Amino acid sequence: MNNKIPINEYIKNALRSCRLAVLATEGGGQPHASLIAITPVSEFRQIFFATYRNTRKFTNLINNGRVAVLIQGEDTELSHEPSGYALTAYGNAQEVGKTDYEEILKAHVHRNPDLANSLQSADLAVFLIKIETYQMVRGFDDVTWWPMGDSGL
Repeated sequence: MNNKIPINEYIKNALRSCRLAVLATEGGGQPHASLIAITPVSEFRQIFFATYRNTRKFTNLINNGRVAVLIQGEDTELSHEPSGYALTAYGNAQEVGKTDYEEILKAHVHRNPDLANSLQSADLAVFLIKIETYQMVRGFDDVTWWPMGDSGL
């Protein structure tokens, strides 16, 4: 597939338009996938999400912060014909400290207002994923990797 739209535009569009993603974690050699609400920040170099502390997801994240986040969608804005894509962000997740918690939670509620009540739980933990690289799949034979090194978005 010969796609003329730059990869960074696809990534930005995907992260702006999709609020939900699938988080892949690992615990004891067993993969685990979870649906999460996401809030991208810092020029899309970081993604925030929240989870309850009494979940397998939380336990896996505390023991191994290496994660993948899959965002799937259909591009209708950047090209004339609708086309599906899958964007995977790879990185390391860590729990947000108390200093930044309130500000980050406020931004997360702003992006995901339908979750406002759920995000008030005392059992809630907020995680920050520092993105190392993105993989964009825009067709069967159109796979592009975008490292976050010095190039940025």
